[in-house]
Amino acid sequence: MRHGLKERRIGDVPLTSEGALQAEATALHFARAAFPVAKILTSPLRRAQETASRIAYHTQSPITVDPRLRERANWGDCPDQSFEEFIATWDRCTSDPDYIPPVGDSAKQAGERLASLLTELANEEPENSDIIVVAHGGLITDFLVQTFTECELNVWHSDFIAMQNQLIPECSITTLIHDQGKYTIKAFASTEHLNFNDVEE
Repeated sequence: MRHGLKERRIGDVPLTSEGALQAEATALHFARAAFPVAKILTSPLRRAQETASRIAYHTQSPITVDPRLRERANWGDCPDQSFEEFIATWDRCTSDPDYIPPVGDSAKQAGERLASLLTELANEEPENSDIIVVAHGGLITDFLVQTFTECELNVWHSDFIAMQNQLIPECSITTLIHDQGKYTIKAFASTEHLNFNDVEE
């Protein structure tokens, strides 16, 4: 899943008040789910850790920070980089997955990081374990674009690869099933759980 809405400024920023509500609604969703959460893994970036912490609190699940879950690049990693320069570099990485930016990883490297983590979990965790991975929109699509064919992805959006930067809303949940070395997408970028009626500030 992607973290909640973050503050729009440079650096390792926290969630906004809306993002905190999204994270709380997501945490309550998992707490009410019919399956036990075996563990939670999170990106080291603050917005992801804050999201994961709320889920851990409500599900009473152990939480682990894994650097492989960081975004391919974060505004502020490159000193004196303007937001416009960051976006231009980001867009170049998206259109050319092999392009390695001055600071950060290529889209291909980022996708491979997430793939290595998921493979490790599949090999080490008991069968039928339900694991929550709190990461970033770019990282999630980097993995999906490298793991699935364009035809498989277009089932979820008619122009998935071209539109990938806009397809993962904050706190959306993408459900993957791993079976005998193969991944299946059960649900993509679902936000049906983001009902704030039961969430208190």
